[in-house]
Amino acid sequence: MRDVDDVVRRYSPRPFGPRLYWRDDIPVTRLEPIEPGDELPGGLVALYDGRGRNETPLYLPEQRALVFADGLTAPGGVLKVWGTPWHEERALPALRALLGLPFEHVIVSHGEPVHDRAAYERALETDPFTGEGVAPRGG
Repeated sequence: MRDVDDVVRRYSPRPFGPRLYWRDDIPVTRLEPIEPGDELPGGLVALYDGRGRNETPLYLPEQRALVFADGLTAPGGVLKVWGTPWHEERALPALRALLGLPFEHVIVSHGEPVHDRAAYERALETDPFTGEGVAPRGG
């Protein structure tokens, strides 16, 4: 949200974003809300990540890529799921469901930006709080 007004001013795109904002982070630009399942221009699909939907990851079918803002990060170059209090009950099931998509790349905004599907699968098997492996669940 912090840069949406600058991006719209510079490039004049059709702007999309969340329905809710933090009190000190409200854009001047009127954004079209996006919800999981919405198809955006260019065939991009908004996804559900189980984290509360304040950030909506996207699937780019033509590029065979998933794109995340904060749901996944890569500090030190290692792809990790951002931990939440409801990690096991909501986030992991939603992120595991994305394995049903034919993606090859995962793009994140924090840390090393581009990862492969195998790195995504490993991230789902790693505890975000300890960094240790956890038993994979059926996907």
